[in-house]
Amino acid sequence: MIAVFKKELRSYFASMTGYIFIGILLLLAGIMCLAINLFNGPTNYELSLSMVSYIFLLIVPILTMSVMADERKNKTDQLLYSLPVNASEIVVGKFGAIAAVFAVPVIVMCLYPFILSLYGQVNFLSAYSGLFGFFLLGCALLAFGLFVSSLTESPVIAAVICFFSLLFMYLLSSFASLIPAGAFASYVCFILLIAAVAFLVYVLTNHSLFSMALFVVGCGGLTALYFVNASLFEGAFPAFLNWLCVYDRYIAFVNGIFDITGVIYYLSIVFLCLFFSVQSLEKRRWQ
Repeated sequence: MIAVFKKELRSYFASMTGYIFIGILLLLAGIMCLAINLFNGPTNYELSLSMVSYIFLLIVPILTMSVMADERKNKTDQLLYSLPVNASEIVVGKFGAIAAVFAVPVIVMCLYPFILSLYGQVNFLSAYSGLFGFFLLGCALLAFGLFVSSLTESPVIAAVICFFSLLFMYLLSSFASLIPAGAFASYVCFILLIAAVAFLVYVLTNHSLFSMALFVVGCGGLTALYFVNASLFEGAFPAFLNWLCVYDRYIAFVNGIFDITGVIYYLSIVFLCLFFSVQSLEKRRWQ
């Protein structure tokens, strides 16, 4: 795992990818801090962080598009399989390198509250709570980008899919407001969600029987629950989408609240995305 981590970390700084990522993030962070905190007066650094978080839509696809796709495209993933490491160590090593690159600008941004304290009183707990949430949000999105990259051989396709997926995540709460709050509408939406999950499991494992069983059991349980107590489905799917929204979880950190549930939520996303990436890699190994 350490060897994979070192190799990936060197590759980011041997090319321009790591420098572009760090440069864009620090440039935007500086501009937002200047415009929001220094020019307008408030010393709440977390306010500028909330604006910087939108740049993830662009920089996450840039950093992650080649992490897995290039290996598959150039057939160098076969060399990884010959190493005395398993798929989980490969994935964790690659993610560790991405997280390390992301940590560089975040560490630099830790100096900004001290700079702002020269011009006014800064609530350091709120500022660093926002920075910690910012780092967790970035790691969750980077893990998702790594997973997307593991699904294709084309870095360009990986970048496009990642960008539109992140855009969908950002607009998720808006989409939730468009879904009818009726029980039947939520029931149908949950059925479609179960179908999507079953299809994803099939893509990752190539196990049609297990995927079909997952779909049948999920739909059966959901249908039974609907007929027993349909009122439980009133507004359930819009509420589920709001709960699922990655960006909305960051609002608590921006407001200066150290949200433990948000920490668990982001760490769960990282774990699930890395787990799915491992499954994708294992499928590729045995093809």
